[in-house]
Amino acid sequence: MAAIGQVLGVGAQIKLVAGLRWRILRNSLRKKNNRMDLLGLIISATLGSIFVLGMCFAFGAGAYNFLAGGQESWIALLFWAIFLFWQGFPIMVAGFGATFEFRTLLRFPLKLGAFYTISLAYGLADVGAIASICWLISMTVGATAARPALAPVMVLAAILFVLMNVTLERLVGSWLERLLAGRRTRELFYVLFVVAMISIQFIQPAVRRYGHTALPRIRHLSPYLAVFPGSLAGRMITGAARHHFNDVWIGVGGLLLYLGVFTGFLWLRYSAQYRGEELSESVAPARVAVRSTARTQVNGDALSLLSPKIATMLRKEFHYLTRNSFAALLLIIPPVMVVFFSSQFAGRHPSVSHHAVSTDLFFPGMMAYMIFILMSPAYNCFAYEGRGIQSYFMAPVSFREILLGKNLMLVIVLALELILTIAVFNYWVGLPSTAVFIATIMAATFVVAGQLSVANWSSLSFPRKLQFGQMRGQRQSGMAVLITFGMQILLAGISAPVMFMGRWTGNSWLPAEAFAFLAAAAIGGYFASLHALTELAEKKKESLIEALCR
Repeated sequence: MAAIGQVLGVGAQIKLVAGLRWRILRNSLRKKNNRMDLLGLIISATLGSIFVLGMCFAFGAGAYNFLAGGQESWIALLFWAIFLFWQGFPIMVAGFGATFEFRTLLRFPLKLGAFYTISLAYGLADVGAIASICWLISMTVGATAARPALAPVMVLAAILFVLMNVTLERLVGSWLERLLAGRRTRELFYVLFVVAMISIQFIQPAVRRYGHTALPRIRHLSPYLAVFPGSLAGRMITGAARHHFNDVWIGVGGLLLYLGVFTGFLWLRYSAQYRGEELSESVAPARVAVRSTARTQVNGDALSLLSPKIATMLRKEFHYLTRNSFAALLLIIPPVMVVFFSSQFAGRHPSVSHHAVSTDLFFPGMMAYMIFILMSPAYNCFAYEGRGIQSYFMAPVSFREILLGKNLMLVIVLALELILTIAVFNYWVGLPSTAVFIATIMAATFVVAGQLSVANWSSLSFPRKLQFGQMRGQRQSGMAVLITFGMQILLAGISAPVMFMGRWTGNSWLPAEAFAFLAAAAIGGYFASLHALTELAEKKKESLIEALCR
């Protein structure tokens, strides 16, 4: 009994929590869906590691060339690149990365020090942190190969840089969590996020046009950046290489000062959480709205061509789309991307290439890009149902009608986006030849119909619950993501040779005829699959309810 009442230290508490998390992961792998999800994440991580390894060679070679060529001051650019990636990447992928709610740890009798340390450990295990640490190691290896005497200073700079960045990333994430607890600030953040994502696409044209004139201005502004972490880390290496040890100590002191300030602010944030800070919004009292019978009748007349059950599902999916502000904002991306790519690669005066790409090649590519973006949510179409999934099994409605309603809403959105994109394309560049235009429309029909059956199967087999109006903490199933990319690659591999058959054979209408046959076969296969998917839904009933209701 004395052992039970013994107060555990911080290290013992961290060890117990780590063991608990490992047991939860190991026990979850007893379910097939969780095993497949983990397999999908491993494959995705393997593909992502190719990018990280490629950048490792770039950072290592950059550090070696800068130090071996007597350009020590330029190594600060590498630290700045890692700093911006480390702090920006978690925000950019907030809607796709898996996060852990640290407040759940407070169910256990943890000390504040253990809670703080576990948070930093999770920060070091983040994807952006792992990639940045790998790049810092590569820089250290490259710098040591060029100047072996700089190895101790490089290691010290890397360690301080890691500690400062992980603390700042945890602090920014905690502040964002606090800000995004409010509905209005969350919606404003989503708007800024989408605008930033779209604006990134225009960086390369701006650099090509203004890069030569901007470089002198950047050099003029560089002294004002000397007090920031990237420049301080670079100053340590530059000072050691030039034997200016005062610069080394200034860099060390600056990074330690940043680390101390960020640690103090982060400790205050976690102390507030440790004392029971609650970020959820309470529902304000409101008068119950009176339903309009006349309006319901009008809506029913507008969908009178459909069966009542399918019309109800279609109306519900429309309300889901209007409530999910982030998903609705993503619908503006395809037309904007048409304008961007058209200005770069097509039209009379492309800003990048000297010769415009033919519209007969560019138009099908843009339609494929649009479908790739808009079809991804179909592979987890029950994501926002939550506990409402139970009503589907209790109501007198079959999953054939449920899937038809969901897929019909997606097809309507795709059709509207297709019309809008064609209008923008026609205004900006001009339409391709009639044969290519009809072949592209038939190809889009084939690709969409060919994916719907597989997407419905993926939604039933690998469901993952998502929340309305949230990006942070939302992650699709790993297998659903792999199936999405696999189907896109497969259908692109089928469509591309068919599209080029017109050029190879000299018959410009042959692709349109072939895609018309493939589209008819895909549509027939889709309707034939609905019965089998209805039976599959009954078999997957327990897993669906478990995944979406927890």
